Amino acid sequence: MKKCIGCGVNLQNENILNLGYTPNIENDYCMRCFKIKNYGEDISVSKNSDDYLKILYNISKTKDLVLYVVDILNIKEDLEEIKQYVSNDIILVLNKRDLLPKSVKDEKIKFYLQERYHFLDIVVVSSFNNYNLDSLMKKIDKYKKSREVYLIGETNAGKSSLLNKIISNYSSKEANLTVSMMPETTLENIKVEINSKLTLIDTPGIVEHFSIINYIDHKYYKLLNLKKEIKPRTYQIYKNQSLLIGDFFRIDYLEGDRNSFTLYIPNGFKVKRINSRHPNLKDLSYKEY
Repeated sequence: MKKCIGCGVNLQNENILNLGYTPNIENDYCMRCFKIKNYGEDISVSKNSDDYLKILYNISKTKDLVLYVVDILNIKEDLEEIKQYVSNDIILVLNKRDLLPKSVKDEKIKFYLQERYHFLDIVVVSSFNNYNLDSLMKKIDKYKKSREVYLIGETNAGKSSLLNKIISNYSSKEANLTVSMMPETTLENIKVEINSKLTLIDTPGIVEHFSIINYIDHKYYKLLNLKKEIKPRTYQIYKNQSLLIGDFFRIDYLEGDRNSFTLYIPNGFKVKRINSRHPNLKDLSYKEY
């Protein structure tokens, strides 16, 4: 059965309401991917978490090398939780390096993570500007057990963008994977033969229910979809003052005379410093500072 080259789902032309619909079965993309790629439409799809676990368990049976792609600005508290489901050798790939300030050193990031977690290797990359991709490819060649290597990671970690860049740089094929800020863009495994010795397999993004992406309106997606290097912002606040960060977060400073907070947030976020009338957070009311 023919699969959509954008998201990996089986193509069908029988029911427009079902996944994989295309008016012409000879098309390469399903209607959903076509609209995302050509019109930038936000079309969400919800999959059962059991589907993702099944994919991870099947990967574990292969013993092939795994690239665990993580958004460098969204590192979860316990990265090794993934090892509950995948027993393979894992290279931790920290993606989107171009968004961090240049003053933040790669080695410092890697040292911090190496002290806390145990992966086969760690590499910091950016699919946007080709940063460290040669190094990543060398590590893949060094550690792979067979010609097949899997990419796993949470939604919006940039797996498909990374694979598209690898295809463009190291293969004669055309980069076709659908890329979107929407969660669950890739729906099924997608195999891409890079060369005669390497096939990379993109997998659906693991949905983390704590992620803010799952709870905000679609209109905020572009604001959160960073494109430029973050400019750190430092604010000094006193006891019982707070920082309101965009429409999303609040930092309350409850103890101490004063302190400084450096925020690494999207450049488009507005930050307000306010005084709180009452330290009880449940009944907290504000006046602008």
